[in-house]
Amino acid sequence: MKRLITILVVMAAAFSLLMGCSNTAAKDKEQAKEDTLVIGIDDKFAPMGFRDEKNEIVGFDIDYAKAAAKKMGTTVKFQPIDWKTKESELSSGRIDLIWNGYTITDERKEKVLFTKPYLKNAQVVVTKADSNITKLADLEGKVVGLQSFSSAADALNASPIKPKLKEVTEFADNVLALNDLKSGRLDAVVIDEIVINYYMTKEKESFKVLDESLAPEEYGIGVKKGNEELLDKLQKALDEINEDGTAAEISTKWFGEDKVLK
Repeated sequence: MKRLITILVVMAAAFSLLMGCSNTAAKDKEQAKEDTLVIGIDDKFAPMGFRDEKNEIVGFDIDYAKAAAKKMGTTVKFQPIDWKTKESELSSGRIDLIWNGYTITDERKEKVLFTKPYLKNAQVVVTKADSNITKLADLEGKVVGLQSFSSAADALNASPIKPKLKEVTEFADNVLALNDLKSGRLDAVVIDEIVINYYMTKEKESFKVLDESLAPEEYGIGVKKGNEELLDKLQKALDEINEDGTAAEISTKWFGEDKVLK
């Protein structure tokens, strides 16, 4: 009988130890999740966030986010998302931030909280290098492409040239739109100035950008409505890396100069 009791005590102790380890592991896993910011990106949006030849996610926003996270004492996970559903991904909690050339607009302010602007941008029109299109008025009767649910669409819709276009074709990302432009299926593409400037360094002979732009704009980081605590922590970290020169170094790496708004 004593032997049976001893065996039961040992088994109970072992079970208790096992459960303790399991609970500790679960807590550690939960803590790790809490210490990681999940950032929603468009992984085809060079030079802000995109995949390099090694299929690794790189870009200005990627480096900027990592630097801010370091100041916050956390880590980041970059989650490629369908850009059409970015606000839904944020509100559902599947991502913590929208951070990838995300333009601040009044409409979006109704859905998300924004940090202070950190980069200036504009929506511009790009054509093939040998195109006879030289000004916005020349787009009349032409087929124009853009990324769907982007600020390019908002800028074009607000332009008086929009009703005069033959057709507007929407794409999942800018890469697809530029490929159709090169192949001749489009006459022009409306796109972020920062993005096309990057592509022009790679394929200057393929494209030209019209002098007239459609709309000036600014990039910000989107935070879920109601999460002012995260917004404040993030903005504090951004202010610190702006002040200590880290942001300037990252900007010079990707743009050749300091473009970060202070």
